[in-house]
Amino acid sequence: MKIGFIGLGIMGESMSENIVKKHDDTVYVFDFVKEKVDLLVSKGAAACADSVELAEKSDVIISMVPKSEHSRAVYSGILKVLDGSKTCIDMSTIDPGVSVEISEMVKKTGAGFIDAPVVKSKPAAAAGKLGIYMGGDEETCERMRPVLMYMGENVIRMGGNGKGLVMKICHNALVSQIQNGVNETIALAQKNGIRIPEYARAISYGGGQNFYLDGQAAKLEAEDYTTAFSIENMAKDVNICVNLARECGVAMPGEENALRVYEKALSKGMGGEDFRATFKVVRG
Repeated sequence: MKIGFIGLGIMGESMSENIVKKHDDTVYVFDFVKEKVDLLVSKGAAACADSVELAEKSDVIISMVPKSEHSRAVYSGILKVLDGSKTCIDMSTIDPGVSVEISEMVKKTGAGFIDAPVVKSKPAAAAGKLGIYMGGDEETCERMRPVLMYMGENVIRMGGNGKGLVMKICHNALVSQIQNGVNETIALAQKNGIRIPEYARAISYGGGQNFYLDGQAAKLEAEDYTTAFSIENMAKDVNICVNLARECGVAMPGEENALRVYEKALSKGMGGEDFRATFKVVRG
């Protein structure tokens, strides 16, 4: 089984490298940035000139691109070479409705399609320990599970096409609200003479203990905003959540507040900084 991987960004680079290391057949790669392709070729991958060549040569086509319009462009571009022998896995975090549209377009060719967005960030991608949420028919999801396990250690099917993305958006929305609560309470603690290390230790003693604070406290204390997951990318996910909630008639005032924080960060030119840098916005 030959695998193709489209999109070698911060996450895609490590995800595809894990496939190269663990898969016993050819892994094709493509990205518009030649240096990214060259890096994966140095690890053992085979380069393709474009997405169409990659799709022609691959039995399984994986994409990891930034936005809905990029996913739509990828699959619109390769439709002519898809057939019943191929399966597509879009691991991008995009609008669930757009993903469903893409799935319908792809499945008309006879090819399979699942959405499989990931949670956690670059270190987990490098370690092959991502969480992965599948959306698609059960047979296709289970057939693709071994491929996804090259990249993650927890893989769960959430339902039909688009449902993996709904779960990813719910996950990141919860993270954004936990993050905002951490930001606000650290700011208050600091105003009263409590430093971040003592704050984090005290929080760990009670019900407020959380994965976000455990992982970010030391970096917040050091004012280290080196990017593993950018404000721009998280803002995209928060926007998708707010729009989805409105479409579904679900009130999410907490997420709307998180959106305001992210919009302010973007207006300050902070989009390329790590998403924990929202602390600077809340702190003022």
